[in-house]
Amino acid sequence: MKTYKLQKRLASKLLKTGKNRIAFKEDKLTEISEAITRSDVKDLIKKGTITAKKKKGVSRSRAKKRHEQRKKGRRKGYGTRKGRKKARTPKKRAWINKIRPQRELLRHLKDKKVLTPHLYRKLYNLAKAGFFRSRAHLKLYIKKQVKK
Repeated sequence: MKTYKLQKRLASKLLKTGKNRIAFKEDKLTEISEAITRSDVKDLIKKGTITAKKKKGVSRSRAKKRHEQRKKGRRKGYGTRKGRKKARTPKKRAWINKIRPQRELLRHLKDKKVLTPHLYRKLYNLAKAGFFRSRAHLKLYIKKQVKK
């Protein structure tokens, strides 16, 4: 078995790739072994006798699949988490996410005249003080207040 070290080296320099990516046509090996100068190898490259194999990339299919699952809310268990609860969603962001819907609901009910200005102000201040856990909790409280 003859080695084509010289031809591979010259071809890799000309094609600007690694030696492992150089491919020879099996039926033209005698012609390749006769090529000993740079110009000979260049001619063989032009003919297509010597070629560079395509680069192998890293498949993104697994990453895409994982991303789709995460969009659905999967893969968020304890084993995946890094950082404490307040590091993952800071206190301020959690507060914003909680207070905005509550204030929106209060505004909506005030505009619909379900709440009197006095009751609206009272509930607004309670919400501001962090009295309500969520929008649902606020609704429950309002139902009780309106019944009285």
